Amino acid sequence: MDYQELLKKARKDLPDSVFEKERFEIPKVRGHVQGNRTILSNFVQIADTLRRPADHMLKFVLKELATPGEIKRNGSVIIGSKIQASRINERIKKYAEQFVLCSECGKPDTKIEREGGFAYVKCQACGAKYPVKAKI
Repeated sequence: MDYQELLKKARKDLPDSVFEKERFEIPKVRGHVQGNRTILSNFVQIADTLRRPADHMLKFVLKELATPGEIKRNGSVIIGSKIQASRINERIKKYAEQFVLCSECGKPDTKIEREGGFAYVKCQACGAKYPVKAKI
């Protein structure tokens, strides 16, 4: 058998889940508008699902939305303006594309590692390593 035949045989024996790129879903934000502020109740849980620090994700989302905000002690996030949940979800998805999902294999099994003054996303699934596009 040549290499290509062996490779096809090996791929055939792998479970289908190995080839799925969307095996995890980013949870949607839950919250409400209170006066001229938006209060999110599950932001920290979403950050935990993505295995990223909540303050890092919040910094990115707030910068994208051009609005102030903070994480309270009880884990809720208060955003200083009225923002639709769909806009926040879009920014969280953009965050996941830049900082969580591997650009090579598309899997979420990544870590952010620092070397010198640079930050890299390192994929635990395929071994790819690439610099983070945005400052963290």
